[in-house]
Amino acid sequence: MNSLRRMVWVFPDRESSRAVPKWRRSFWDAYEEVAEGLGMSWVSHPPEDIAVDGDGPRVFVAGEQVTPEDTLFVTSLYSMPYQAMDVFNQYAIYAVLEQGGFYLPNPPGLSPIVNDKLATILYLRDCPIPPIPTVRVGTGRDLVLRLYEPALERMTFPAIVKPVGWCAGWGISMAHNAEDLRGLLSLAQGGETALAVQPYLGAETIDYRVFMIDGKPHTTATRTPLPGAYVANTGRGGRQRYVDLPPELEDALEYVAKKVPVPFLCVDFLFDGEKYWLSEIEPDGAIVCPDHDSESVIARQRSIIEARFRAYRRAHSEWLKEAAHV
Repeated sequence: MNSLRRMVWVFPDRESSRAVPKWRRSFWDAYEEVAEGLGMSWVSHPPEDIAVDGDGPRVFVAGEQVTPEDTLFVTSLYSMPYQAMDVFNQYAIYAVLEQGGFYLPNPPGLSPIVNDKLATILYLRDCPIPPIPTVRVGTGRDLVLRLYEPALERMTFPAIVKPVGWCAGWGISMAHNAEDLRGLLSLAQGGETALAVQPYLGAETIDYRVFMIDGKPHTTATRTPLPGAYVANTGRGGRQRYVDLPPELEDALEYVAKKVPVPFLCVDFLFDGEKYWLSEIEPDGAIVCPDHDSESVIARQRSIIEARFRAYRRAHSEWLKEAAHV
């Protein structure tokens, strides 16, 4: 019988108290309920809640001792601007937990690859569906020298400009020409935020998100921007609906599953009306359900969450078996 009782999501504790109710309604309450139905708990703790005695080792979460047999940790780097001071602590505690013998569905080595948008694209450069062309530009004290401009010689405008390590669609802007881009870079300079520059695919672009379970497509959703907008993320007001998997994506998904063999993964594609482009991957993508959705949509959301947690439990069991034979 599986001994897993607790899934701990390691996340910096810097969220707005006014914003928390929104994301609790969208996915967190559902996560807790589904986990409870499977005989487990799903809880969130910041890195500072985890204390480790290296003799053993013994690991404590908010004062309670946990073991590799009863607990797994969901770790994935988050680097929104208000979380910048947490990045080292996140990396460090992920490595400590891994070396302490705990199962992490998202291994620490995956975090920098999926967190930096260009790193993702380079890692998946041989995908059957090509990654969207991307130029990465660092900002800082020497931005005025425009040393980045040779890398942009082949970029066309208008272009989408986004921070390389933020999420939920935040920070995404449009540059209609090189001067717009220079203005956005100068704003990013204030926080030394590196930016990714990508061609704008047009107002009719559709964002496909495929929820993968154990390397196989489980559910596909499209996300479309609000009228006049160009960001499809639900955090920016985009609308999501579940659809059948386009057969054109199957080979690409098989490729990504081999490159990123984790129990749960979101793979995002953009469709410009003629061609698909690989956009990004997220091993901790939120399984959201806005308040206005119907009972059938809510049931679909719960089915993805349940499949995710069951996959974690299976992988945890295999992890324990392998550890027992070492």
